[in-house]
Amino acid sequence: MAIRPEEITAVIKAQIEGFTGSTELKEEGSVLSVGDGIARVYGLENAMSGELLELPNGVMGMVLNLEKENVGCVLLGSDALIKEGDPVRRTGKIMQVPVGEALIGRVVDPLGRPIDGKGPIKTTKTRAIEVVAPGVMARSPVNEPLQTGLKAIDAMIPIGRGQRELIIGDRQTGKTAVAIDTIINQKNQPNRPICIYVAVGQRQSTVAQVAQTLWDAGAMEYSIIVAAGASEPAPLLYIAPYSGCTMGEEFLWQGRHVLVIYDDLSKHAAAYRQLSLLLRRPPGREAYPGDVFYLHSRLLERACKLSKENGGGSLTALPIIETQANDVSAFIPTNVISITDGQIYLESNLFYSGVRPAVNVGLSVSRVGGAAQTKMMKQVAGRLRLDMAQFNALAAFAQFGSELDLASQKQLARGERLIEILKQGQYVPLAVERQVLSIFAGTNGFVDDVPAAQVRRFESELFTYAEARHGATMKELVEKKAIDDAMKAKLEALLKEFRAQFK
Repeated sequence: MAIRPEEITAVIKAQIEGFTGSTELKEEGSVLSVGDGIARVYGLENAMSGELLELPNGVMGMVLNLEKENVGCVLLGSDALIKEGDPVRRTGKIMQVPVGEALIGRVVDPLGRPIDGKGPIKTTKTRAIEVVAPGVMARSPVNEPLQTGLKAIDAMIPIGRGQRELIIGDRQTGKTAVAIDTIINQKNQPNRPICIYVAVGQRQSTVAQVAQTLWDAGAMEYSIIVAAGASEPAPLLYIAPYSGCTMGEEFLWQGRHVLVIYDDLSKHAAAYRQLSLLLRRPPGREAYPGDVFYLHSRLLERACKLSKENGGGSLTALPIIETQANDVSAFIPTNVISITDGQIYLESNLFYSGVRPAVNVGLSVSRVGGAAQTKMMKQVAGRLRLDMAQFNALAAFAQFGSELDLASQKQLARGERLIEILKQGQYVPLAVERQVLSIFAGTNGFVDDVPAAQVRRFESELFTYAEARHGATMKELVEKKAIDDAMKAKLEALLKEFRAQFK
């Protein structure tokens, strides 16, 4: 049966009306080789460094090496699901992670996927994990304190919002405890920061313990945990700190305050070294330390205090580095020391002798925090640092058993009591007014005749007494944020009164 011309015309007309005019270009390659979390892909001529690639079985890849014949990509999933010859497709997107309010209170992996069993994260916003740090003109000086709640740190090694302060020490010296105390202490702070804890290469049980501690303290309501466990592939450990930083930057550019803890960057450097060697990058002594310097500097440079024109937000970074046998002169510790604005050095000898937190006052320094310290803390802490320095110098002589004059004996006795005052239990950060009262008592001689073993009890009972009997004085101290002559007289009267009834 012949088809009439008008029928052909009607069909063509319908096709023209239904034509959308959209075209889709997809660039596809294939896997040349795969293993140890690395895939070499042929056929992606226009792939970009850091671009996401789609592989079979839901595995994503990230381009790291652009070579003449192929591209080297790291697999953000199990390499057992990928085989030679599998198709690989470009996404056209640079590596991104989800960001926003929906992440607060959640435990996620470095790709922003929930791993806490509480359902999907409802956010549509994403940010690239690698961005250029804000320039000098976009920043303002660090001038707001970030209270850790730890007397030894807030008094002598203060941290400001927007600062990068390294926490360094051997294994099991309390580095993570300092970081967790700092998160817990933010609960009652004005203009409370969002806290992000990035666990790199930690055991899953350790991460679960940290999460439980934060839930118990009521701190998870303003915290995010990014966990790349020790069993995860090296690429996930490599991107974890960048993912955590990116999640924080979303709040930073909203004009809010953020605290990011990287625990720890030694394992991050080891994961990068593994990727570096598998991708055939130069492993030599000349290349590797410089490479790791760039790895960490482009991460830590993103911590800043923004100017008012840019919203006035801040991102404070507390990177953690693990040393071997207290050797701070190894290249990864010295790299990070040179990038950061000071370090809190935790010494194993102090830790084992019962000083907790085990802060070595001589080797610890803050190059910024003094500008952000509260006036009342400055007033009492200046004397504390001097007393501690004199005690350390005298203690070295006293070891030789030489006869000391009365003034030196008094100085030693005060130093011993100040060390007791600076001791603090884990997960019990102190409000700043309590810290000031405690240090004021120590530096002004109110505990000189209290036996060293009783100093912790003296301090505990002092807080209870001050808040029960002298609540108005404590409230005035918080409001004034400084110790003038009238306030000094009130504090001295309070301490004399308390000493008279202390048994």
